Amino acid sequence: MTDTPEGDPRPETVEPEDARSTPSPWRRVYLMARPRATRANAFALLLAALLGFAIATQVRQTQAQGLEDLRQDELVRILDDVTQNGARLDDEITELQSTRDGLVDSDASSPEAIAAAQERADTLGILAGTERATGPGIRLRIVDHDDEITAAALLDAVQELRDAGAEAMQIGDVRVVASTWFRDTDTGVEVDGARLEAPYELIVIGDPQTMSSAMEIPGGVSESVRSKGGEVTVTEFTSINVEALHTDSSPRYARPVPEPTDGSK
Repeated sequence: MTDTPEGDPRPETVEPEDARSTPSPWRRVYLMARPRATRANAFALLLAALLGFAIATQVRQTQAQGLEDLRQDELVRILDDVTQNGARLDDEITELQSTRDGLVDSDASSPEAIAAAQERADTLGILAGTERATGPGIRLRIVDHDDEITAAALLDAVQELRDAGAEAMQIGDVRVVASTWFRDTDTGVEVDGARLEAPYELIVIGDPQTMSSAMEIPGGVSESVRSKGGEVTVTEFTSINVEALHTDSSPRYARPVPEPTDGSK
């Protein structure tokens, strides 16, 4: 017992040494969560920084491939192409409706019905590749300097042209139809069993401006070919001929769906 000052009734207490040296629970949590300058933490920080830089670079490249990098005249041209396609489709709808109305009002042996049937047969022949075709279009020439243009690149060009409204097409002497296939070979590309060598030339019937614009879309056919050391040349024509024909063959497995009989669904 130690003496206390006079007038102070509280005895003097001494805090135990263990109490002073033991941290509180909240301080223990703080000490555990406090970042430490270890080699593992520095390596994790470096990986996070590299990952963020890679994501930012990828986003920037993706944005650069969009339409925002096109000039105003290029955007106007694409918009005009879309507008022209819409107007052309509206005209086709009107024409088909007029033909339908004429057929409804006539019998099967009328001149209108015969002309419509012949026109339909000609259209199917062009789509099937069994009839020659003529009309406005383009000639797409792909030069391969380093033997880097593959069958996949040519197939991409065909698909882009189809998306742009191509109605008839040939590559080399091969008529391109729905069943056309492409394969790489040691000397070039094989298309429907015919071997083609560079330069590759596609003759396509459709709207020339729309198809030319489709070839120059950022990240499209022309940019892909040029990135592989090749060259792309597009020539527009007011009239061009697709002369190659596809040999028609009967389906082995597919059969027409029979017409329903009276009273059946």
